[in-house]
Amino acid sequence: MKKIALIGNPNTGKTSLFNQLTSSYAYVGNWSGVTVEKKVGKLKPLVHPGELSKYTDGASGASGQFRDLDGELIDLPGVYTLNPLTNDEAVVSQFLINEPFTDVLNIVDASQLQRNLHLTLQLIELGKPLVIGLNMVDVAKQHGMYINYKRLSQKLKIPVIPIIARTGKGCRQLTQQMATTYTETKTAQSFQIYYGHIIEKAITRIENELTAKTKKRLPLPARWLALQFFEGNSRVYDYLQSIIASPFLDQLYKEVQIAIKKTESQTIHHYIYRKRNQYIQSLLVDVEETTAPQATTLTEKIDQVVTHRFLGIPIFLLTMFLVFMITFDWLGFPLSDGLDKFLSGPFSEWTKISLTQINASPYFESLIIDGIIAGVGGVLVFIPQIIIMYIFISFLEDSGYMARVALVMDRFMENVGLNGKAFIPMIIGFGCNVPGVMAARTIEQPRERLLTMILMPLMSCSARLPVYALFAAAFFAKNQALIVLSLYVLGIAFALILAKVFTMTFLKNESSIFVIELPPYRLPHWSTLARSVWDKGKVFIKKAGTIIFAGSVFIWLLTFVGPYGFDVEMNESYLAVIGGVIAPIFEPLGFGSWQAGAAIITGFLAKEVVVSTMNIVYYAPDVVTLQGLMTNHYTALSAYSFMTFILLYIPCMATVATIKKETNSTKWTVVSVVYPFVLAYALSFLIYQIGTFLGF
Repeated sequence: MKKIALIGNPNTGKTSLFNQLTSSYAYVGNWSGVTVEKKVGKLKPLVHPGELSKYTDGASGASGQFRDLDGELIDLPGVYTLNPLTNDEAVVSQFLINEPFTDVLNIVDASQLQRNLHLTLQLIELGKPLVIGLNMVDVAKQHGMYINYKRLSQKLKIPVIPIIARTGKGCRQLTQQMATTYTETKTAQSFQIYYGHIIEKAITRIENELTAKTKKRLPLPARWLALQFFEGNSRVYDYLQSIIASPFLDQLYKEVQIAIKKTESQTIHHYIYRKRNQYIQSLLVDVEETTAPQATTLTEKIDQVVTHRFLGIPIFLLTMFLVFMITFDWLGFPLSDGLDKFLSGPFSEWTKISLTQINASPYFESLIIDGIIAGVGGVLVFIPQIIIMYIFISFLEDSGYMARVALVMDRFMENVGLNGKAFIPMIIGFGCNVPGVMAARTIEQPRERLLTMILMPLMSCSARLPVYALFAAAFFAKNQALIVLSLYVLGIAFALILAKVFTMTFLKNESSIFVIELPPYRLPHWSTLARSVWDKGKVFIKKAGTIIFAGSVFIWLLTFVGPYGFDVEMNESYLAVIGGVIAPIFEPLGFGSWQAGAAIITGFLAKEVVVSTMNIVYYAPDVVTLQGLMTNHYTALSAYSFMTFILLYIPCMATVATIKKETNSTKWTVVSVVYPFVLAYALSFLIYQIGTFLGF
């Protein structure tokens, strides 16, 4: 079975092509780093069996090439070069060196051909069977560029197929070409760039040394390994060290560096880059035809407004406010209310009748009704609002707008010791902090990467939305969207403040340059958008069926059992005892009840469990009843203080585990748990005490 590596620059449509060619789905976004880890999909059949006759000429064996496309497509992170700068980019080099694969599919942006070809040349030098998917030919046309793909194919000696991955145009022809290529006995291409006497002589020395040290054939061409070594690829250096003594490598590199510096006044890396660029420039003269570009594109017109120095951030805030209005007021609340009425009405009644018919014990009935339905159902009623939020966030991401937000935020991020690229994981963290932490791999500077990960818990993930929705509807019915937006802004604001504090003290940062792709605006395909929303939504539903389910059962058990036996009064249960122990700590914050203390503790499992806990401890059959009961225990001020605390206090268990894995540091994991709690307590204290002093 074929294993085909899909490789390309960021924002070339690589993941869109992956979705077109495979029967699997991978999330599509418009910035570098969305594909954090490699994704594998099974290739779709080239044609349906009934259509096979259309594509065969009746010649002997002709149809075989169409049937023999059994393989996997491996979607690797977007990179500009095979020399890794980030942990994310290192996945590609690590894969090429250590993983078995048979072929390469290189996706190239036709509108950015010069830049993309640097990676293409490195892949050709790899010597594996290679096909180029020349994507975004429509965008190139808008910019007045026409790429003669046939001449490009002749020059590079590899197949080049023009495609539009977003719509699927040309993807069948690309698949046909891959099928044809893969059925042939393919050897390494004869293509080769001459890098000058000094480099070529050094390459020969490494090739000779590898031949002398190894008796079997290397899985990768010695010339490619040598070139990557001189370019500074640390993964290749580690690989060569396992074969050749490091003193030889270090001495050879030093000699070449001195010689290149003396003759060219450049580093080895820049010299090799210049040689490739010279070849690319000569290639473009033959294959690129430039005409007068079309009038100012829609993308350029929109960018003049949304990336404006002064208007950019207000437009972003206004956009998010409208999203929250639709999510919490105009559409989300009626849908959630309808689902709540169904779960607390017909569904609960049907469940009670069913339990009565099977003569279920009162204890079991209490577990199902007061524990599982109240706990899990109390969270599920907010699914419509969460799904609506996912729809809009996915739409903004896939349209290309979120990349502009990162660009606009770069000025502020730079002032606090980060850059705009750090804002991308934070945006991802709005959905869930776990992938947000993982997306920090795309940040080049180690300290910036670490800082971004430990600040991630301040981003308001979707798990907190049920808590916001519950309290906002109960205490701020006329201003729900504004209240929720204020919490999101609060999290971002304190992330930036703390970034400044940390970079001025114990995480002093290296200087960095912010580079991000700004893809053209596109109307997302509804099928892709739906799959993206489902991909996010099913995580929430899965959590409801596992962590929240288990948490609800555990919480019910703690309310059912107490120091004096079973089936005790709620105020005499173990949960009341546990919550009562820590309740005085939160008295100055405005929510010193044992119920609030218990909810805060269980929220460590998952923030949604806070709502599950409240449904159980207040014996609320539905959300409306729960909101009414809460008005007896909270004021509007203490409710906002509580929401602020839930926003900022310790991250959930899954996020803590991910931070530990990504940082590989117990110290920084502890820091990421302790400082949010201190910050949450201090800010909630100030909100409640100052608000009380002012008479709110």
